[in-house]
Amino acid sequence: MADQADKLRNLFRAKQEKIHLEKKENTRIITVASGKGGVGKTSLTVNLAIALSKAGKKVLVMDADLGMANIDIMMGLAPKYTLYDFLNGQKSFPEIVMQSFEGINVIPGCSGIFEADDILRIHKEVLIKELADYAREMDFVFIDTGAGISQVVLGFIAAADDAIIVITPEPTSITDGYGIIKVLSKFKLHKQAYLIVNMANNLQEAQESAQRIEMVANSYLDIEIKRLGVIHFDNKVKQSIKEMTPFILKYPGSQAARDVTCIANNIVEHKIGFHTETNNFGQKLMNLLR
Repeated sequence: MADQADKLRNLFRAKQEKIHLEKKENTRIITVASGKGGVGKTSLTVNLAIALSKAGKKVLVMDADLGMANIDIMMGLAPKYTLYDFLNGQKSFPEIVMQSFEGINVIPGCSGIFEADDILRIHKEVLIKELADYAREMDFVFIDTGAGISQVVLGFIAAADDAIIVITPEPTSITDGYGIIKVLSKFKLHKQAYLIVNMANNLQEAQESAQRIEMVANSYLDIEIKRLGVIHFDNKVKQSIKEMTPFILKYPGSQAARDVTCIANNIVEHKIGFHTETNNFGQKLMNLLR
């Protein structure tokens, strides 16, 4: 265990060489993660990105689930090329980036054909430069990771400005969500984590779920938990997934759509992040890919 902990610390430790990759002022790079699958993380990411784009923001969504990507399916896209083609050096970034609803830029992920270890064999500097170049032109970059705790997931969380952890009121989801937050605190990857409770039957249930994590985190962890919002259970969400159209567009009057719009407003009003310290996304991502 000690050896594994040391390896993980080294994964995120700053190196001697510096990589200067500028991004647009006030660009927010946000990683969306969850302790377990089935909590609606990807659906949330897609609809939140659309809500921000409708508010006049330039948004890029990167599907970083390296193996089980599905953002393209949820958005009704049929990508000819994906992140896999870029990682293998077959295509450039402009060739794999797609335009979707409300002008959102999408980087399709890899489905079923990608081994996580392959990330170690790509030209790291090229990936970092391309991501940084696109980030420079965006107001928000969302990185939708795979579920669970892996070095790749934690690396993307560490590289981002902010981390959103998605949970549901289910005990297993709460426990696994806390597990991610515990790792963020233990290895000092973030000073704060933002919490969204999804699929809540009512506001009280959502509050109790958030409080369970907050109470333990306040007692045992060195990290601040901030509530970003609640999304109530809504059958329109499941229906929109079947129709491969985000619910905020298909059912704009639904409860889920109103909830996501509220969360987007919180982000626009700077209720997430915007700390003053410099976050060198390129340098942190380089540390991940070493």
